[in-house]
Amino acid sequence: MADAVAHAAAEAAARDHYGRLVALVTRATGDPASAEDALAEAFAAALRVWPVTGVPDQPQAWLLVAARRVAGKLRRHDKTHAAAAAALAQLAAERAGTAPEVLGDARLRLLFLCAHPAIASDIHTPLMLQTVLGLDAARIGAAFLVPPAAMAQRLVRAKVKIRAAHIPFALPDTRDLPARLDAVLAAVHAAFTAGWDDVGLGQAGHGSLSAEAIFLARLLVAGMPDQPEARGLLATMLFAEARAAARRGPDGRYVPMGQQDPGLWRDDMIAAAEAELAAASRLARPGRYQTEAAIQSLHCARAVPDAVRKRVLADLYAVLESQAPVMGVRIARAVAVAGAGQVAAGLALLDGLDSVTMAAHQPWWAARAHLLAQMGQHAAARDARDRAIALARDPAVAAWLRTTGQ
Repeated sequence: MADAVAHAAAEAAARDHYGRLVALVTRATGDPASAEDALAEAFAAALRVWPVTGVPDQPQAWLLVAARRVAGKLRRHDKTHAAAAAALAQLAAERAGTAPEVLGDARLRLLFLCAHPAIASDIHTPLMLQTVLGLDAARIGAAFLVPPAAMAQRLVRAKVKIRAAHIPFALPDTRDLPARLDAVLAAVHAAFTAGWDDVGLGQAGHGSLSAEAIFLARLLVAGMPDQPEARGLLATMLFAEARAAARRGPDGRYVPMGQQDPGLWRDDMIAAAEAELAAASRLARPGRYQTEAAIQSLHCARAVPDAVRKRVLADLYAVLESQAPVMGVRIARAVAVAGAGQVAAGLALLDGLDSVTMAAHQPWWAARAHLLAQMGQHAAARDARDRAIALARDPAVAAWLRTTGQ
């Protein structure tokens, strides 16, 4: 029983505090790879000690002290209590959003460190997702359509680069922040999406990872209020989060957007998102996340006639694809084009994507099944739907797909 309690407490600490802990230890070591190694040893020590002594009142502070000790930054055992108190105060301040210097937040420092120009640009976002937000190589690889082993190798090489180049754990010069901001925003957005996707998997990702992403976006907006894309990203996530309660029925079944009960949406969060989008628009520098926020705003606009909504969505997705021609956006645009009445054109857009890459990509198969059914190609639609069901990570989504084929 004691072992089970200790393991549960350690898992909760890893899930809810991993990014903060790595960032705080990196502040002491200056090296995220060493910080991760020290934290791994701290967790191992916890699993040895906690079953005997009991789980401490503040597991995250205990782990931070242990990791710092492993890293050699605590000189004497009798300073442990004071260090734990300081660590707890820092963690509490961050959770409450009251850290004294917004861009002094340890996690933001680590995010901007991972976007250093000495590191290959294509690994910036994956490195942030692993080092700061605790995603493993398999989940990161899935997000970027890269095999897990290949992604793991890239991440190791990036950490070696940080160590070899002696890249400091510090915010870049103010003039250099905007150049690194795109990569930071991409990581925060990917973290939110990962947590959002976990909502139906019996995991705590939605409660922690998505909330963490929103928290970091708020810090970015507070620290860089003249950056419209930071505001656009925050608005995008707030619009989506406002609909969280409507995505599942009382029995846990998946509820698609068009069938959700708007009465379950959070009007206060939608209003906050609209305010961020309006503030971003006033800065007159359009970009990807502002377009995404506009799409989300349209989804939440209950007074807009459905025909108008569908037509405008197709136009907005065309703009978004020109700004961010990534697979998810291209699939969403194809569905939007079909929704606006051009089903054949939407299917052609889907079929124009790389078939090898799409072979294991569940959203592509689900979208293709939907459009093929609208075209009356029922046998092909059934085959595509079966592939989408087989690839679905969320059982509720798989169950919903089965009902669409009946």
